Amino acid sequence: MVMRRLSQRSPLLLTDQNGFTNTKFFKSIEFSTSTPTSETLNFSQQISDFLKQNNWKTIMVSSHIPSKLNPDVIRAVLHQNQVGDPKRLLDFFYWSQSQMGVPQFLDSFSILAVQLCNSELFGLANGVLTQMIRTPYSSSSILDSVLFWFRNYGGSSPVVFDILIDSYKRMGMLDEAANVLIRCNSLLKDLLKCGMMELFWKVYNGMLDAKMGFDVYTYTYLVGALCKTGDLRGAKRVLIEMDEKGLNPNEFIYSMVIEGMCQVGDIDEAVELKRSMGEKGLVPNTYTYTIITAGLCRAKRMNEAKLTFEEMQKTGLKPDYNACSALIDGFMREGDIDEVLRIKDVMVSCGIPINLITYNVLIHGLWYCREHNMGRALELLDEMEKRNLVPSAVSYGAMINGLCHCKDLSLANKLLEKMTFSGLKPNVVVYSTLIMGYASEGRIEEARRLLDGMSCSGVAPDIFCYNAIISCLSKAGKMEEASTYLLEIQGRGLKPDAVTFGAFILGYSKTGKMTEAAKYFDEMLDHGLMPNNPLYTVLINGHFKAGNLMEALSIFRRLHALGVLPDVQTCSAFIHGLLKNGRVQEALKVFSELKEKGLVPDVFTYSSLISGFCKQGEVEKAFELHDEMCLKGIAPNIFIYNALVDGLCKSGDIQRARKLFDGMPEKGLEPDSVTYSTMIDGYCKSENVAEAFSLFHEMPSKGVQPHSFVYNALVHGCCKEGDMEKAMNLFREMLQKGFATTLSFNTLIDGYCKSCKIQEASQLFQEMIAKQIMPDHVTYTTVIDWHCKAGKMEEANLLFKEMQERNLIVDTVTYTSLMYGYNKLGQSSEVFALFEKMVAKGVKPDEVTYGLVIYAHCKEDNLVEAFKLRDEVVGKGMLTKGTIHDLLITALCKREDLTEASKLLDEMGELGLKPSLAACSTLVRSFHEAGKMDEATRVFEGVKSLGLVPDTTTLIDLVNGNLNDTDSEDARNLIKQLV
Repeated sequence: MVMRRLSQRSPLLLTDQNGFTNTKFFKSIEFSTSTPTSETLNFSQQISDFLKQNNWKTIMVSSHIPSKLNPDVIRAVLHQNQVGDPKRLLDFFYWSQSQMGVPQFLDSFSILAVQLCNSELFGLANGVLTQMIRTPYSSSSILDSVLFWFRNYGGSSPVVFDILIDSYKRMGMLDEAANVLIRCNSLLKDLLKCGMMELFWKVYNGMLDAKMGFDVYTYTYLVGALCKTGDLRGAKRVLIEMDEKGLNPNEFIYSMVIEGMCQVGDIDEAVELKRSMGEKGLVPNTYTYTIITAGLCRAKRMNEAKLTFEEMQKTGLKPDYNACSALIDGFMREGDIDEVLRIKDVMVSCGIPINLITYNVLIHGLWYCREHNMGRALELLDEMEKRNLVPSAVSYGAMINGLCHCKDLSLANKLLEKMTFSGLKPNVVVYSTLIMGYASEGRIEEARRLLDGMSCSGVAPDIFCYNAIISCLSKAGKMEEASTYLLEIQGRGLKPDAVTFGAFILGYSKTGKMTEAAKYFDEMLDHGLMPNNPLYTVLINGHFKAGNLMEALSIFRRLHALGVLPDVQTCSAFIHGLLKNGRVQEALKVFSELKEKGLVPDVFTYSSLISGFCKQGEVEKAFELHDEMCLKGIAPNIFIYNALVDGLCKSGDIQRARKLFDGMPEKGLEPDSVTYSTMIDGYCKSENVAEAFSLFHEMPSKGVQPHSFVYNALVHGCCKEGDMEKAMNLFREMLQKGFATTLSFNTLIDGYCKSCKIQEASQLFQEMIAKQIMPDHVTYTTVIDWHCKAGKMEEANLLFKEMQERNLIVDTVTYTSLMYGYNKLGQSSEVFALFEKMVAKGVKPDEVTYGLVIYAHCKEDNLVEAFKLRDEVVGKGMLTKGTIHDLLITALCKREDLTEASKLLDEMGELGLKPSLAACSTLVRSFHEAGKMDEATRVFEGVKSLGLVPDTTTLIDLVNGNLNDTDSEDARNLIKQLV
């Protein structure tokens, strides 16, 4: 076969035309020289001292040194190398040669060549080696000498051999070069071991150029080099080449290639190569099985690794520590603790010593695995002690770590005490693990004691120790105490990290102190620390809860400015906050941006938006989002269905709400108490109390117990229907179950009042106080209102006085009810007094209040004040109905000021207000009585165009008052506006 040259990067095998020589493997070179005498050493020391001087030649020439120079002294000077300057030593070497009459020792050449190469003075080294070759010494002697001094100086540069071979070749001494290269197997071994791969290939290619024959050792190093450089194809070709030349690869070479394949992850190829060994009559040894077992473990192919291990045992081979260790590590990663312990038993039965490292792995794995089997880990700790293996700090650390994760802090603390008692010093990791364990359980005092104990033990706490305590205190809202530890951190020279600042931000946000939270946020940024998305979420939520809408917006904008991509949770929190503040369009914009950035909204995001739309009354948009999330495979949860049901009920679409309610089980959801409550309330408000009770009776059979809201809704429904007996029965049931609240009493009292059963309402009011369920301002206002409507102003005033004594809110409705009562009795002065008092106390009148006061002024014929109040209402933009204008028109007609009355009617049209039929009839009648028929006809035509009367109505019908009673109509208009 034609010989081919191997390249440095991907060398290929070549075949020697002369065949392979059966040379022995060159293991080491035993080269030595005679020991210098004391006289030689003293003289060499003197020369070395002179060489340290720049004018060393002048000093030596003028001394006795030249006459006493000999090769032994020269070698001693070069070997001692006290000068530290290889160039000066070379100059001395050449100068001394001219002073002596005898040649230099071969060792001197070698020493100089090695030292010059070590100093990267390769040109000078080349000159020395060239002179060395010209000496009468054989190439073998020269190589032996160079090898001896190469090894004598630790860390020598192998380039010296490259220069030596090149020097022989350059001088045309190819036979000598070949003789040198025959000895190069040892050199290849050293270069491979040192990782000097570039020089390895130079030497190897030199051997090829010299047409050397390779033995099994050369091929062994070649395979090793190819595997080391990752050229496994080249390594396999070496095996083929060896077969072709009759130089059969042995188990060691096969194992080397198999190991290389396992290292690059080519496990299947490695297994196949092991199988082919049998075909060649080779039996894989323990090492071969071990490297394949380890490779399979690294590839997480544990079943195959287990079978390979068992195959090794069946062939009679004894497993070694490395195979067992690889299996233990692999099964640990898979959490298969049973297999781990089985392999451990194999180690014991095979007499393989289990060392501290293995025990530590086992202990660590026992808590790390799914079982968190700390009991078994403790048994291993005892087993170690029985085997006279003293648990190390790592052993105790792993146990303490495991116990803390299993929340067995008491036992973890006992192990810490045992550890210190045995003379082992816990490190900061052990302490921080325990501190974090106590802190996570909220046991802050124990965590503090450990922190204080660290200093006594000479262990400086790190930032993790402090972070655990600060986080614990912050979660508990103890921010002042947390701040003292921040000062301690700074006093120790430690730097607060993102966790430290995050704990303060979280703590202050939780307690609603957003100014402080913002301060720590800014300080965090000043320290160059970037907050993560969860921290932004906390801040945004905190600002929204505190009502700081603009601050929440600012934080979200800052997040973008800092180049942080908000995640789904942060966007969802922001959307939720915007919706809570009625900023629906902005929430939708953020939602769109979220999708544009490729983020997938989660169920919480959709839940917030759907709930927001339902609360805004935009149910169809809510359903569009519902359909969108379903198309994306996001299953709506119970909160979304509850929001949709609530939205439909509030929009009056109770049938669609019921259909959604009935379809929930098909979606894998069961209606909860909120769903039932919403439906029952919806039925009650839509006057279908029977269906509400049907659902009420169904609830217990579905495992849902009715609560106070359900009862209150049903009581309200019964009251609305006037079924006070049923309402009272429900109410008594509520009292028995402890569900009755102020709202319950208020609903029932209002029901009795609307049924004109004031006495029953009053009795219930007294019962309420007796049961220590305190009436609120709604209770008082309801009773006051109905007393006023019944004309019982004395009782109403007593309640009004009592209400103020209890420091309850007296609102617009309360004052308006009283004014209505006094108006009904014709006590206008009381109306005016209440109005002045109301305004003085900062209670804002509404349109109804103004209407009642204007009505009183009209009754008193005080139209100037009435018009002033009318102007005030218009100026405030409160005018929504035509009642006030109706009252004024009627009053002007009584004064026979028909021109102003007509103007006021026209003004109503300009304001978009619809006049009442009573006011219009009064004006038409007044114009008719005044003989102004044209004006009467004009107003009458307006009445017809507004649809206030049938088309068949005539002017005379209106004049004769056949259609209404003006006074009673005025009264009814006011009554309808009362709350």
